[in-house]
Amino acid sequence: MIRKFFRKKASGKGKLDTFLEKYNLPRAYFNINRKMITRGVFIGLFWGFIPMPMQMAAVAATTPFVRFNVPIAIAMVWLSNPITMPPMYYMEYLTGNFLLGREGIENIELTLEWFSNNMGDIFVPLYVGTAFYSIVVSGLIALLINWLWVRSVHEEKCEKRSKRSKRKEI
Repeated sequence: MIRKFFRKKASGKGKLDTFLEKYNLPRAYFNINRKMITRGVFIGLFWGFIPMPMQMAAVAATTPFVRFNVPIAIAMVWLSNPITMPPMYYMEYLTGNFLLGREGIENIELTLEWFSNNMGDIFVPLYVGTAFYSIVVSGLIALLINWLWVRSVHEEKCEKRSKRSKRKEI
């Protein structure tokens, strides 16, 4: 299903090819296949879970080392936005405390002074939780995307076979 959508959009010389030629960008970073999409989801979620500024720049810095679909990766980074960041980082902090066997800080205040006073107590559990989500969760989601892609291709082939066998019977 998703392959048919992308195949229709990618057929012929369109706006994307003109854009790539104009800015001399490699076509490989815009390929639409199972591996490139899966890698793009993984890279995007990996950087998206890390609490840091300029996550899209980190995605761009990764491009010379790993081939992946860059637009998909940038879209995945956008999942961590100003609305979703506080719950994500709190979840990562709680997970880090759980993995380290610590109790969390009580009496949390949303002030800059409170954060600067407690940064030492927050930093380690937050980044332990971040490592867990960046590596494990983004990896599992990438595996799920890969499995769903393979499954959809298999189902599509089975549908074609059944249509062919029905045509031969008639």
